[in-house]
Amino acid sequence: MKSLQISLLWLLLGATAARADVALLLEEPFGAFGGMTPTGHAAIYLSRVCADSLLSLRRCEQGEQGVVISRYHRIAGYDWIAIPLLPYLYAVNQPEDVPLTVSPEDVAALRDSYRRANLEAIVPDAEDGSTPKGDWTQLVGSAYDRTIYAFGVESSQEQDDALIEKLNSRSNKTHFNLFFFNCADFARKTLDLYYPHAIHRSLLNDAGVMTPKQAARSLVSYRKHHKDLQFSILVIPQVEGTVPRSTAVRGVFESLVKSKRYALPLVTVAVLHPYFGGSLAFAWIEGSRFDPRRMVPANSSSIPAAIEVELQSNRTLSAQ
Repeated sequence: MKSLQISLLWLLLGATAARADVALLLEEPFGAFGGMTPTGHAAIYLSRVCADSLLSLRRCEQGEQGVVISRYHRIAGYDWIAIPLLPYLYAVNQPEDVPLTVSPEDVAALRDSYRRANLEAIVPDAEDGSTPKGDWTQLVGSAYDRTIYAFGVESSQEQDDALIEKLNSRSNKTHFNLFFFNCADFARKTLDLYYPHAIHRSLLNDAGVMTPKQAARSLVSYRKHHKDLQFSILVIPQVEGTVPRSTAVRGVFESLVKSKRYALPLVTVAVLHPYFGGSLAFAWIEGSRFDPRRMVPANSSSIPAAIEVELQSNRTLSAQ
């Protein structure tokens, strides 16, 4: 029987498909900010690259699960931070510790426990010794806040080595900009190291702003023109519980056209400015055509549920 670690990794990458070595993680928006700006978050998962530290990368050793890297805002002044796969998703180090259901209090406790053990170098305690506030919570337990879609494609060790060399050798200082230097821009540049020009901006969908949804749309389109590439799509469901559910990820114009609060002003502007009106119509159509919630296979598994099945199997074998 495969170990829990291997089972979890295969679930993420799609065990029925060829193994993917680099994956774009398209993450749904959540919370108040996600309601105002429902573009979500983008991150990169690398199955053969691991974290030598929070700020440096290396090749994985046997049995390691890979790393998630992404651009963050207001976390110790760094541009990107590397987090192992399992903690990034669930804020734990062992698959058997992944809860099947959580409350907001559970999530806060899991995150702070992991922070105290692994992240204090960049996220120290508050002055009174309590849990600090801030955006560091994006580093761990992402699957408690939102559903994540993994778009995976094969890579070579040479490509992995080139990425490791590039990120380890350059300055890791934040220059975050929501419009031109955001998390989706980081994903675009990272994936372009593997497949040049695979990811591109869209003037009609997003007014030229790079968004997570556009990154995923570009990668799927690239795959259609390179059918020899091994490719997979998988959902990582938001963990069940009382944490508010994440919402559908959208592009810039799609966010506007599908928002009731902007309906009347947008109609007025669209009538006066046909180009803008055409962009809104295009965004509506494209947003409906490229819907990650419809693209995921119907038999896609819930990772926490699959872990529980595996644990039950192990308990049965142990009792025999």
